[in-house]
Amino acid sequence: MRVLPILVSSMWLVACSAPATPAPASSEAAAPAAASASDELPAEAAAMQEPLPEFPAIPVIVVPEILGVTPAQRALEASMAGVLDPMQGVSIAPARCGTDGVLVNDAGITAIDAAGNLVRNGDEGLFQINADGSGTARFEGGLVTIEADGSGTINGTVGEGEEALVQVDADGSGSYNGPAGLIVLDGKGGGTWNGDSGLIQNNGDGSGTWNGPQGLVTINADGSGTWNGDAGLVVNHGDGTGMVGTPGREVAMAPLPNVPPAGRFPPLRRFAPPGAPCGTLITLNDRVLFDFDRAEIRADASDVLDALARALAGISARTLEIGGHTDSKGTDAYNQALSERRAAAVLAALRARGLDVEAEAVGHGESRPVAPNEVFGRDNPGGRQLNRRVEVFVRT
Repeated sequence: MRVLPILVSSMWLVACSAPATPAPASSEAAAPAAASASDELPAEAAAMQEPLPEFPAIPVIVVPEILGVTPAQRALEASMAGVLDPMQGVSIAPARCGTDGVLVNDAGITAIDAAGNLVRNGDEGLFQINADGSGTARFEGGLVTIEADGSGTINGTVGEGEEALVQVDADGSGSYNGPAGLIVLDGKGGGTWNGDSGLIQNNGDGSGTWNGPQGLVTINADGSGTWNGDAGLVVNHGDGTGMVGTPGREVAMAPLPNVPPAGRFPPLRRFAPPGAPCGTLITLNDRVLFDFDRAEIRADASDVLDALARALAGISARTLEIGGHTDSKGTDAYNQALSERRAAAVLAALRARGLDVEAEAVGHGESRPVAPNEVFGRDNPGGRQLNRRVEVFVRT
């Protein structure tokens, strides 16, 4: 019964006699082990060298172009305030002509006071323009109010076919609410923009946030920040390190550049009316020149005619038309003849003062009123007074 000790002893001998170094394996046996090691190491290295997501930059807040008073200016012209020294009973208006070149009477009335302040009320709207370019305009395009320092509001047309509400202050702060979204600027580099690109907040100190198509981006003034978007959570510590993913993987990451400060609203353009399409229309109330129902120019009208002649001498006019107009009292024939005599008298007076340009005198009688002679069947003395006039059409 000594078999068991011999068997155990034999197993111990086999174990002790095993070589210290394994015998070389055949090439077939070594290949699987080598392949397994090579698969594991490159995967780990690839994880360490994975490119970092590019941290988005917060967009710059862009203020759309604001044309300001441009739509309102189309009804006026730059030379309007300088054609005549302002005088009682004298008004100046931009002349507009139809496609046939004939003067169009839109019943607009323009008055200028001694300080150069202008008021125009016509088919285009109501304009109150001051000599310094400030003023208001109520017209088809909306309401425009401009101050001399470039501040003001626009409620209506701000561009080609664009409608918006704009408020601009003299320090460059203000707001815009229109097709581009809602923009608010503080004039010191900060502001917000809520539009198609999302919500942008610029704090003006190099920091800001952007909640938009790429996710939520936060940039701090010290170069740190976070981005939670398609790439997951990216954290920049601002010290050259950062973290990517959840759970976070520590990586080297350059500090983020500061957010550039937001701009300011430019001052709104003041009123500087462009040239009229076909010239200027100067209207002289009949009381300035004539006694009632007469065609002889009064002696005290010399100052008006002297100023008119001087102004016309400084204008490069192609032609000049002096038109006489009456109200509707009296017969058509009588009014026509009276208007012709008055127009001829004014032309003769201007010729006597050196007028040297092609000119003609035309009578229109009562055919071209600028105000109703009657209102609801009752006489309208104020309207009749406006209709009794002489117009000097300067075609430029």
